[in-house]
Parts: sequence; C-alpha cells; structure tokens
Amino acid sequence: MAEQCVLEAETRVGRGKAAVRRLRRNANRVPGVVYGGGEDTVLVEVELRLLAKAMEQQAFFSQIIQLQIDGESEQAVLRDVQRHPANERVLHVDFMRVQADKPIQISVPLRFLNEENCIGVRQSGGNLSHNLIEVEITCLPAALPASLDIDVENLDLGQTLHLSDLELPEGVTIVALASGGEHDTPVVSVQAPRGGLEEEEEALEGELLEGEEEAPGDGEDSAAADEDDASTDQ
Repeated sequence: MAEQCVLEAETRVGRGKAAVRRLRRNANRVPGVVYGGGEDTVLVEVELRLLAKAMEQQAFFSQIIQLQIDGESEQAVLRDVQRHPANERVLHVDFMRVQADKPIQISVPLRFLNEENCIGVRQSGGNLSHNLIEVEITCLPAALPASLDIDVENLDLGQTLHLSDLELPEGVTIVALASGGEHDTPVVSVQAPRGGLEEEEEALEGELLEGEEEAPGDGEDSAAADEDDASTDQ
C-alpha cells in the first residue's frame, strides 16, 4: 500500500445552506462529511488551502487518507468532490471510513510502463492508444495498490490488452470482470498510424484512376478495328 495522505479537519457545528455559505465565504473553508464504518456521520470542515495542497497529490483520489479530526485520527477514502460549475472551486467533500477487515471498492490509476520501447510503436510505426486511465477494484485496505502497472513493451501493431490481461497484486480483483466476460474492456492497444491508411487509400484511388484512363484507349482500338472490318467488307 502506498504512503497515506494526511489531512487535518475539524467538526462542523453549523447546519443548513446558510451556515455552509457563511463557512465558504467568511472562513475560506470547505464543508464535508465523514460516514460509514458502522459509526455516525460526522460533519466536518477543511481549510481550503490545506485541501488544495492535498489534492495536488494523485494519491489523494485513490488512496487511504489519514483524517485528523479535532486531533483524532480516522482512515477514510475520498468518495465525492463537488465543484463550482464556473470556477472549479471545491464546494463540498465526502469521505468514507475504511475498516481493516472490510473490502473497499475504489478506482485506482493505470500506469503504463515502457511506452518508449513499445515494439508496435518503435518498429512498426503504430500509435499507442489508451482506452482507460483508471480501473475500479476491490480489496482490503492493506492491499490497496497506488496504481496498476501495465508493461506495453511487447505490445505489437494491432494487438490489444484487456482488463483480463492485467497482472493484479494479491488480494485485488477488478470489479468489471466479476460481472462477466462481456465487461472485459480494452485497456490499451497499438493502432496503425492514420497517415499509413491515407497513403493506402491514395494508392488505391490512383490505381482506379489509371484503369479509367486506359479504358478510352481500349475503346479507340476497338473502334479502329471496326472501321478496318467495315473497309474490308466494302
């Protein structure tokens, strides 16, 4: 499991829309809730500056967060972030408690390795196409990986890696695959370059045009032959 993020928070006293607006406007703080884990839901508030700094870390969105609420520590994962539609400012955050013996379901990022050495790109001139950048998994908190690594070095032109091709750490399963093989989504592939397809199309068009240009010549030869036949008959 990756190193945990730490975020300080305080319990929130005020309830209702008016109290939340005052909190954001006057104190430059962000309201939130912490729920789950068999305990009561707790209203919290987080300093916007601290939250913004924590959100600079990619792990904040997919790893266990050590919440320090009024000096007491709780383990949680980020479940939702609400933003202002115009300026993207964070308006509200939801955290869900985790328990060591209870599996959690969370999305983790995919990390693609050896892209610069990919055979299909380096030798065949293909383009590497990322169909997914994260995947939803389930596991115990202690087994939560920072990312799922995918080595694409041996991926050749026209080949595709699916969810079922990923190597998973022990104790980690992919949620989609539990729903059946039809959910075995493509993850990454090497596709032929667009320019190569255009060249093939141009070459084919050229052959067709040549055939059309030769056709009148054949017709002229036939016409000349007909004239010769007619002269002989006369």
